[in-house]
Order: sequence, then structure tokens, then C-alpha cells
Amino acid sequence: LARGIQHTTVRQAHRKYEPNFHDKYGNLVLLGGAAVFTAVWGYVFTQAGIEWGLSPVGRVTPKEWRE
Repeated sequence: LARGIQHTTVRQAHRKYEPNFHDKYGNLVLLGGAAVFTAVWGYVFTQAGIEWGLSPVGRVTPKEWRE
């Protein structure tokens, strides 16, 4: 049994490394996702017409002071 395990270990160690999906396409998928993320949020911030309401300047009028 021990000899079989050693033989299997040696055989796996000598096997040539084959890149998997993440090795081949990982960076491409990451960059593609970042591009889509940026494009979608760029559209949302600039074109979607959402009133963000971040600043009250020009919308808030002061009331008259009462004594």
C-alpha cells in the first residue's frame, strides 16, 4: 500500500502542469467584469436621470425669524 501511494505521488509530481480555466481566463474575466461594472454605474450616474439629492443648496429656503 505504501509503495502504491509513493508511486502515485511520484507520477503526479512528474505530470506536466495543465492550466485550468482560472489560469487561462481569470484576468480576462476580472477585467471584463470591471469594465461592465464601470459602464453600468457610469450610465446610472450620468444618464439615468436619478435625482440624487446630495445638496440642499437652492432647494431649501429659510423661514422668517419669529421672536
